[in-house]
Amino acid sequence: MRIRKYDVDYARRALLKKGAIGAGAGLLAPLWPMIGNTADASKAYPDELRSIEMYTKGKVKPGDVITAANVDLVKDLLDPIAYQQVKTMGRRINIIESTQDVSKLFPYEYLEATLRNKGKARFDANGNVVTASGEPWIGGLPFPDAKDGNEAMANLTLSWGRHTYSQYAIRDWDIGPDGSVAYQYDFPWCELNTTARTDDQVWQGKKDMLRFQTVFFTAPNDTAGTSFLSVWYYDQRRFPDLYGYLPAFKRVRQFPTNQRFEPLVPGITFFLSDAWAAGDPMLTWGNYRIVERKPFLGCIGSRNFMQGYGGVMDNWERPVHGGPKNQTFFDTWMELVPEVLVIEAEPTGYPRSPVGKKRVWIDARNMMYVAYNTYDRRGELWKSFEPAYAQYSNEHYTLNDGKHPAWSWTHVMSHDIQANRMSRFVQAREVAGGYKSQYGAQGIDVYNKFLTVQAIQRLGAA
Repeated sequence: MRIRKYDVDYARRALLKKGAIGAGAGLLAPLWPMIGNTADASKAYPDELRSIEMYTKGKVKPGDVITAANVDLVKDLLDPIAYQQVKTMGRRINIIESTQDVSKLFPYEYLEATLRNKGKARFDANGNVVTASGEPWIGGLPFPDAKDGNEAMANLTLSWGRHTYSQYAIRDWDIGPDGSVAYQYDFPWCELNTTARTDDQVWQGKKDMLRFQTVFFTAPNDTAGTSFLSVWYYDQRRFPDLYGYLPAFKRVRQFPTNQRFEPLVPGITFFLSDAWAAGDPMLTWGNYRIVERKPFLGCIGSRNFMQGYGGVMDNWERPVHGGPKNQTFFDTWMELVPEVLVIEAEPTGYPRSPVGKKRVWIDARNMMYVAYNTYDRRGELWKSFEPAYAQYSNEHYTLNDGKHPAWSWTHVMSHDIQANRMSRFVQAREVAGGYKSQYGAQGIDVYNKFLTVQAIQRLGAA
């Protein structure tokens, strides 16, 4: 009989203790030296945190499906809204093996920049991330081994998509309380980082800026042309400039900052504030703290990029199930993440914010969020924002990011649990208007094409 030195109870106690003392990632050994040497994080955690079968003592294993009948076995591994979705709304979650090769949890260039620049970041007197010489951050994760809430959230905020330029072709379905599709939208979402880039450069000398970000709707016809531009400053105390073009008025207007907590178009449940669980400048929120370290179930494996669909879903769309009309949830594949940082924060810079608190679950291995909940001003649970990620490569197709397979998000489910409205959207291959998902500008002047006031006016009038 094997006597385990590191059983599940030991792992839980050890992670709890780590959260209390502010230790770095890894349980049996520090995580990041292993990632830097081999990209294999397996020796940083006991078997019981790398195998869902061992963690649940054989009650759940890869290939199983989590339903209302067995979800209580993994209740401690889900955020409260995901648990409720399975327990009461007919959602199913497919379980797969945990990813051991950490290089598959990053864009290649971003991981290389993280390793190259490790140890070079600090916070300045104002709370902004800078290099040792006081310059804007140069690229990759500034704090790969985050030890507090500020470091963890800086990792999310400075480079959302972890590419110098990301263009997502998004197809969205908005599900009403009766389970039917109330709205359906197509829209490209573009992000260009001027600092905190993977090439360690400052784009066109704009060191006072962080990113330009645009979203513009291309379908249906009554919404097509609606466009928004968000201009982010590097100083995280400053609010972004938010501009919008509304075709009905045929002009660009500037929106107030608190517009970040409102839906951009009817029916959608997510706000600009929700993007990447870090949709507002970091220092307009406060009281960041790690409230827990624990194992968790996350949609981070390559199975979430079309594997299991027989290669037939050419636009990267996904099967759905659950809810009153079997339209509410995407099929998802979750795996055991050995360690997440659970972060809480409040919107200190927004006195009129309808959000009272957010809670973010961040994978300690790649410092990307795997779940995000918000609470209203009364402290009641309000919304979830659940992402899925994958390396864009399978037996049928590979999308390269430069010379390597791309890595990005594949789909998101944004559930307003109070109104019981679901927005679910995919990163599609292509949406109405001929816009495609891509990573890198590919020789196109994306700034002038998509990311200026003149651009959103031109896109809206086209």
